[in-house]
Amino acid sequence: MKNMASEKLERLMKLKGAVAAGSFSPDGKLVEYTGPLSKELAEMVAKMCAANSLMANVEAESFTKISGMKWTPVLGWAVAAGEYAVCVMGNYGVFVKLSEADFNEIFKVLGEVARS
Repeated sequence: MKNMASEKLERLMKLKGAVAAGSFSPDGKLVEYTGPLSKELAEMVAKMCAANSLMANVEAESFTKISGMKWTPVLGWAVAAGEYAVCVMGNYGVFVKLSEADFNEIFKVLGEVARS
């Protein structure tokens, strides 16, 4: 029987253009991943995702205080470079090929996965 995390990663991997998916703890520990990444690379990506999530929260809180606009809570973030993007919501992320990515669908599914 598959565990819930594995089912969530399988759902992310069904997204158009998905290359890899994973989950990480708030302190950057790799929880689980799937895709053609080495464990060493997946562990580095988990640290990067946790650090970027922390930075997004700091930025959102600062923007809220300075602008008076509502920037919190942070829902997710993405970095797109070269031919790929990493998209994250909660403690789940997915690597996608930019040429195939549907960001509306990616963040819809990521949100459902992160909240379930």
